[in-house]
Amino acid sequence: MTTSVRRATPKDAEEVLRLRQVMIDSMARSDPSTAWHAESLPVLRGRLSEPDGAFVAFVVDHPERPGALAALVAGSLEYRIGGARNPRGTDGYVFSVATDPDARRRGYARVCMEALLEWFRERGARRVRLTASAQAEPLYVALGFRPKPDPLLELTL
Repeated sequence: MTTSVRRATPKDAEEVLRLRQVMIDSMARSDPSTAWHAESLPVLRGRLSEPDGAFVAFVVDHPERPGALAALVAGSLEYRIGGARNPRGTDGYVFSVATDPDARRRGYARVCMEALLEWFRERGARRVRLTASAQAEPLYVALGFRPKPDPLLELTL
């Protein structure tokens, strides 16, 4: 059986937020609040309407629930000043990888990831980064990702 993956459109924005919340809820010490959805929704719709923008989401429609999404993978392109390993300075970032709990173990996240990786390649990304949960790490390793020892620091503004 072939799974059909497609690029998300503004009409998918509410479902994209729902699946993002599924991902957030699965993380340790996450904030289960959904109050932020109202403010995020119009911004997300705008980003999904930009055909040549630096943000994209790929989705699989839920096979048993019309109008619902089964899986989501979102990513963005960012420019960094080039270097020896990445002269053009184009990096891909993957985030919001989520599968609806009742649609897991069907390969949906994999086909969405493959579509996103191809999108990155077509736009000249030489490196793709992501943060993986222990549960998802085998998928990413199978796709060629390797752990990096680089420390991450974060500042919330």
